[in-house]
Amino acid sequence: MSFQSLALVLLAGLIHASWNIAAKKAGGDARFAAFTGLVMMVVWAPVGIWVGADELPRWGRTEWVMLCASALLHTVYYVTLLRGYRKADLTVVYPLARGSGPLLSSLVAVFFLGEHISVLGLAGIAGVVGGVFLIAGGPALWRASHDPSRRERVRKGLRYGLLTGVFIAGYTIVDGYVVKLLLMSPILIDYIGNFGRLAFVMPTVLRDLPTAAALWNRQWKYALLVGIISPVGYVLVLFAMQTAPLSHVAPAREVSMLFAALLGGHLLGEGDRKLRLLGALCIAVGVMALALG
Repeated sequence: MSFQSLALVLLAGLIHASWNIAAKKAGGDARFAAFTGLVMMVVWAPVGIWVGADELPRWGRTEWVMLCASALLHTVYYVTLLRGYRKADLTVVYPLARGSGPLLSSLVAVFFLGEHISVLGLAGIAGVVGGVFLIAGGPALWRASHDPSRRERVRKGLRYGLLTGVFIAGYTIVDGYVVKLLLMSPILIDYIGNFGRLAFVMPTVLRDLPTAAALWNRQWKYALLVGIISPVGYVLVLFAMQTAPLSHVAPAREVSMLFAALLGGHLLGEGDRKLRLLGALCIAVGVMALALG
């Protein structure tokens, strides 16, 4: 992985951790997903129109089908993630989602897309996965089995984290394909795809407008933050995918756990900070191994 690609992924990781903490604090559901989508649609309209005016006329049926598939996967991922944040701790759901998703997408890239990865790269993936496990709680995940209430919360975190990871792998593979092989604009993939995501979640808002208005009054600050910065983080990742192997970029994105380990523990008061820092160190070493391998 080139230094430029690594720099893009590192910056994207900081942005990703920041908006996930905001989403956790919002405590929203599919309606919060709609709020953030509406913010993104309005704020980023000038950029979307500017890029789309040149590229959209060249899109055919394949591009639109892949865009719809990406929008569906992103929607289910986001709603599942938000539900997991309501049911369990961010420091369980987020690491497992971010760890299992890239692992699955890297395996698909190697075995089905013909990408190659060195022994050092494999060691880097192992470092990322191990670090994610430590940040999620490490041995405490098993010790929690002696406390019924804690056990149930951890189980929910594991379930939602792994399910979210499956959808992360899905959209990573689809989006990696369209930017690398179809040469679609990363900016348009995210911006136009947002309209598809809104089509899936807006019915939940329209069914009960008074409740949606009350939720907006409580969550608008978080919705603005997520709607403005989350597209930047993901577009940076898509640009990195254009020049670096998917099997390297996907695990390297987990550098966001470095920031989540520090920010999440401080702002949300979850988990053992020392254990999270050890896990963050493992992730940092793993990311550097991926960059070199």
